[in-house]
Amino acid sequence: MMEDIADLELRMVEHSIPLDVLSDLISRFIINVPESAKQNLIRICFQIELAYWYYLDFYVSNENKLRGCAFKEFAAHVFQHLPFLQPHYGRLDDILEEWRDYKQSVPTYGAILLCEGNTHVLLVQSYWAKSSWGFPKGKVNENEDPAHCAIREVYEETGFDITTYIDLENYFEAVINEQLVRLYVITGISKDTKFQPRTRYEIKACEWFPVADLPNNKKDNTPKVKMGVSPHAFFMVLPFVKRIKGLLNAGKSIKRQRHKSLSFSESESTTKTKFKQVLQRSDSNERNGKDEKKKGHSKRQLFNDDEFIFSAPSWLNFKFDKAAILECIP
Repeated sequence: MMEDIADLELRMVEHSIPLDVLSDLISRFIINVPESAKQNLIRICFQIELAYWYYLDFYVSNENKLRGCAFKEFAAHVFQHLPFLQPHYGRLDDILEEWRDYKQSVPTYGAILLCEGNTHVLLVQSYWAKSSWGFPKGKVNENEDPAHCAIREVYEETGFDITTYIDLENYFEAVINEQLVRLYVITGISKDTKFQPRTRYEIKACEWFPVADLPNNKKDNTPKVKMGVSPHAFFMVLPFVKRIKGLLNAGKSIKRQRHKSLSFSESESTTKTKFKQVLQRSDSNERNGKDEKKKGHSKRQLFNDDEFIFSAPSWLNFKFDKAAILECIP
């Protein structure tokens, strides 16, 4: 154990996070955690993970003097900096191992709520991460099926019951930071609906946002130009934005896609990003005039023996935003 601590401390000397940056990340994601939750180190690790990805995406990417680090190094900085975590620093390895085991075993389910006309999407803002917006979702309980978990979480976080709206075969699915996330697509919600979170000190606000103005990537400043909101605020939404826009831009009636489901798996690291799409269809080839059958792939299978046609995710549904371009012309 002493050797592990010495090794960790050595690596921390080699990598450092400026105090003002670390303080900003802690204030965004950890400082507002309720006192009762601070006793749950697994829960705290999830908040540290949010801060970590925010650090890589919006500090390291935009500041040449800062470099990326492993999550363990980042967590060590946080544990050393916060007084309530300092007593647990000596067993950081055990805490992170327990957290990873828990995270990989517990998926999260929720919903993407679209208004009538599918022009706006409902996002929620957490008390714990006040500067960020995301979809209403949460971890599944023991022996709870995905749909019931989504219904429960959406109701707890927005006060809206999606029981009569949910289509069990219409969802987006992604593996983000080693955790499965499934979001059921819900359409036809009135923008006049009054949303009232049912849990205290968890959700601060529920607001409609124009789908067209959400960022396609972390450097897309459309939200800043159109809504006055930093694109950084939507980093938890990014894995699903292009798929939502793709469906809407294609002019499809999402509510009628009862025999289709889309699964998108994404995992990110500081050195590489892997994308995997699995389309499960019963009549999906009808639109394209194709009738060959495509096999789904297992979690670790990247290619099969048949011909593989690759389309980079960054080019899916690509189009110019004419309005944004015209606004930049003097």
